Amino acid sequence: MSKSLKKIVEESREKNQPEVDMCDRGISNMLDVSGLSVPPNIADLKNLEVLNFFNNQIEELPTQISSLQKLKHLNLGMNRLNTLPRGFGSLPALEVLDLTYNNLNENSLSGNFFYLTTLRALYLSDNDFEILPPDIGKLTKLQILSLRDNDLISLPKEIGELTQLKELHIQGNRLTVLPPELGNLDLTGQKQVFKAENNPWVTPIADQFQLGVSHVFEYIRSETYKYVECFSSIICQVLNSLKSMAELLLILLEAESSLLFTITASK
Repeated sequence: MSKSLKKIVEESREKNQPEVDMCDRGISNMLDVSGLSVPPNIADLKNLEVLNFFNNQIEELPTQISSLQKLKHLNLGMNRLNTLPRGFGSLPALEVLDLTYNNLNENSLSGNFFYLTTLRALYLSDNDFEILPPDIGKLTKLQILSLRDNDLISLPKEIGELTQLKELHIQGNRLTVLPPELGNLDLTGQKQVFKAENNPWVTPIADQFQLGVSHVFEYIRSETYKYVECFSSIICQVLNSLKSMAELLLILLEAESSLLFTITASK
């Protein structure tokens, strides 16, 4: 760790500063921070409210980070995280969490991640999520949810429980349909933001997007759409099953080829 970085941490502890900015400092391991002699670990920054580690090379977070009981804003964007530490959800004051541009997926989240019920903004864009866990519905104070540029193939119906949501970014995924429950939300006003371009929508939804976002929400609230969404979901499940069967068949064929080669070689 550079002397300048060490100095920042030490001064923050001595002065009880509420903010630490370590953006663009080439940090590869958060354990470097907790390993300092002063402070002995990051949990010593008792009054820390803002922690910025944007644009480093961090691959791992220390479990001690969950001890920052006053932390409100945590920026871990543009790092190399592929998992979050056990107990990460034990941050009782956290309001803004930025995990943009990492290597996270639905299996990366700690068991208590969705205990972060104080969150107002959650940024998960540019990661590797294929599904969004249903527990997202527990984050009822969310006003901003950014899921742009992942590999999402569906959204859970529980997203309709985020009634305070003002911004939803789902562009650049593999979504074909929207859950009807999304119609519970008001995302069509002048102060609301709903971005959903660059998804392979089924034709009826794509047609509504051509008319405007308000038409999309009117459509997914209709009785007609419930049948369309149900049918599309069934088709997706069938296609996924066929894909799994094809992958299994390929494995069997490769195993058979390998066996035949072994038998032929032994002769």
